[in-house]
Amino acid sequence: MQGPPLPPELAQDGDVVIGGIFSFRTGQDYVVDTFQMIPECIFCHPSINFREFKFAQAMIFAINEINKNPNMLPGIKLGYKIYDDCGTMDILRAAMALLSGLEGEVGDENCTKTETVQAILGHSGSTPTIAFAPVVGRFHVPVISHFATCACLSNRKEYPTFFRTIPSDYYQSQALAELVKYLGWTWIGVIAVQNEYGLNGIAAFTQAAQEHGVCIEYSDAFSSSGPPADLQRITSKIQSASSKVILAFMSHREIKLLAKELYERNVTGVQCVGSEAWITDHSLADSEGHSVLVGSLGFTVTRARIPGLEEHLSNLRPSWFPNSRFVHDFWEDVFDCSLNATEAGRQKPCSGLESLQDLQFTDLSELRFTNNVYKSVYSVAHALDALLKCEEGQGPFQDGSCADPAEIQPWQVLEYLSMVNFTTPGGERVYFDSNGDSPARYELVNLQMTDKGTMEAVAVGIYDASKTGGHQFVMSDVPVVWGNGDSEVPVSVCSQSCLPGSHKVLQKGRPVCCYDCIMCPAGEISNSTDSIHCMKCLPEFWSNEHRDACIPKGIEFLTYGEILGTLLTLFSLLGVFLTTLTTIVFYCHKETPLVRANNSELSFLLLFSLTLCFLCSLTFIGRPTRWSCMLRHTAFGITFVLCISCVLGKTILVLMAFKASLPGSKLLKWFGPTQQRLCVVMFTLIQVVICILWLTIKPPFPFRNMILYPDRIILECQLGSVLGFWAVLGYIGVLAILCFVIAFLARKLPDNFNEAKLITFSMLTFCAVWIAFVPAYISSPGKFTVAVEIFAIQASSYGLLFFIFIPKCFIILFRPEKNTKRHIMGKSNK
Repeated sequence: MQGPPLPPELAQDGDVVIGGIFSFRTGQDYVVDTFQMIPECIFCHPSINFREFKFAQAMIFAINEINKNPNMLPGIKLGYKIYDDCGTMDILRAAMALLSGLEGEVGDENCTKTETVQAILGHSGSTPTIAFAPVVGRFHVPVISHFATCACLSNRKEYPTFFRTIPSDYYQSQALAELVKYLGWTWIGVIAVQNEYGLNGIAAFTQAAQEHGVCIEYSDAFSSSGPPADLQRITSKIQSASSKVILAFMSHREIKLLAKELYERNVTGVQCVGSEAWITDHSLADSEGHSVLVGSLGFTVTRARIPGLEEHLSNLRPSWFPNSRFVHDFWEDVFDCSLNATEAGRQKPCSGLESLQDLQFTDLSELRFTNNVYKSVYSVAHALDALLKCEEGQGPFQDGSCADPAEIQPWQVLEYLSMVNFTTPGGERVYFDSNGDSPARYELVNLQMTDKGTMEAVAVGIYDASKTGGHQFVMSDVPVVWGNGDSEVPVSVCSQSCLPGSHKVLQKGRPVCCYDCIMCPAGEISNSTDSIHCMKCLPEFWSNEHRDACIPKGIEFLTYGEILGTLLTLFSLLGVFLTTLTTIVFYCHKETPLVRANNSELSFLLLFSLTLCFLCSLTFIGRPTRWSCMLRHTAFGITFVLCISCVLGKTILVLMAFKASLPGSKLLKWFGPTQQRLCVVMFTLIQVVICILWLTIKPPFPFRNMILYPDRIILECQLGSVLGFWAVLGYIGVLAILCFVIAFLARKLPDNFNEAKLITFSMLTFCAVWIAFVPAYISSPGKFTVAVEIFAIQASSYGLLFFIFIPKCFIILFRPEKNTKRHIMGKSNK
């Protein structure tokens, strides 16, 4: 590093000296080095950074306030040395001058006197801090920044002596990501300044955004000193992007350039979200294109109040700093005058007694980062105070030793600085964690235009990282003005939200925020917006039409109220009516030859069993219960066996009657009424035993079938023992086939009215119905299974009734002349 020793811009002697580095002037000329000649010296721009000068005055005010406080550092006077780094150009020279204490010509005094500062306050920027903090750290001198927010500075290995009174960008990135997610912006663009602050900021934000489900459409960076093509490229990217929100991680210089470019290109409908580096900068209102920034949101440190600072700034005079060229320039620039009467180019001379009271410089309404400087000074003061009040044996050093007050070393101050914990007069708690970071607490501000045409940062929310349970971020009830002055929250999403009833399906090759909304499958629902998966309904529930709620499945069983149940009931009752009518007809003509011909007792028992067959079909209709399930199958099985047994008895009787009429035959006496009754009882009793075994071992039971139809529950009777059911049905089939065979053999007996023919037709119908029943029963779904079984019962019952009894009733009622013994025996009347 070449050049003469750099003198401090502002200085005051003291027993303990605190250093400060600020950028009183903004930058220098940008020169491209061609490496073909010796580079020329680079000079500072004459433009003045009022905010940085206010920071320096806050440091001086705090030091003076501490020196006047008898309860803090008694007998010790604090001094200061404040350097202007000319926009980081002389940052290392300033830092080395503070470390060496050499500010002028090196003489005998300077060789023997050491004036190394005990701490350095500054810098405002992350990039210059990154440059000089490691160098200062080698000398164990603490560095306390009020504005350097780069998360990289929390690395204790690289920056072991760095502290800051402003939160790390890590917390700001978390807060910004939570803000973006809270407002429903899942598709945004990110623009940063091309330096460590911007690049580290967007890296931390990108990670936080991913955790909150926010996607970044584009990410780019540029520098105010870089080629204009970079800014133009970024502006074109913003114009063509589908996202409407821009996160600007940059300083006030870059945001002004970006706003101007957007304004000139007439880019509208853009919502800016800013970092604390520019969101509250007063100079934005005076920049070209500032209307683009109206409605911007951003987090910044909370406002504070420093009693007495305004009076200090108002009473500031050039005479306080007679050796400061900057204060001289500052005064002349503010009042547009000349302190040197002989200097030309000024409109009027200055007295140096002008008042700053009514100027923007003394406005403390937005006191935020200035308060961080104030806290930095007090942090050093509290560390020194603790060092001086140390009692031997209770100190932080080896064997509990304390520092020597006469020879305070920076590394000793560093040790105590890491342990400070105090509360400012404004009630703000100050301490540093293991990384040298301060507690993270931000205000969410909204840039709004005032009635005076100025732009004001209005607080609309709070973010406090110390709180847990999702309470870190809270929006207030203050109305928010959105981008370009809109009153509605802008929408910035890659895909519209999926409504309840649908779920997100990612678009191939695109970020997770870009998706299609697909309706949930039947039986699944989503009851929240932007569901990733659909939830299956419980087995007894089904999705509604909109797929946003599970509703109880419809319960289905054959009821009396539906058309099918009503028709089957009517046919059953009709069968009972016809059977009863036939019974009455037979009873009224029970003495006639036709009724007596085939054992009237069996005829009446058959009619009774047919009545039971028709009635048992009714047990299949209605809600299945434990008792109805057992009754319907057993009643069906027993009544049908009783019916077939009667028919079988009549068939055997017809065959025996013919055989008995042959000469010498004695068969009829072996198959009299008693034997007929025993035959019916025996055949029926076998079925009763089968049913009892079925009900005892594994009876039928009601069952909620939720597999057959996914959207409804079928109430049905499970057979229990399938073997029992087919045993009952098989036994009926065996008797029916036996009856059919015997009737078939007796069909050509020489009677005029041979009942065997009628029984043959009835059994043929019976067997046909039940043979067709088996595949129909197996293949019919739900309640139609029951309907098929009822149909088979009624069809076979009607077949027996019609084929056996209707022809007889016809003769009894309409052809009484044929109702004679002679005609029945096949003998003609002569």
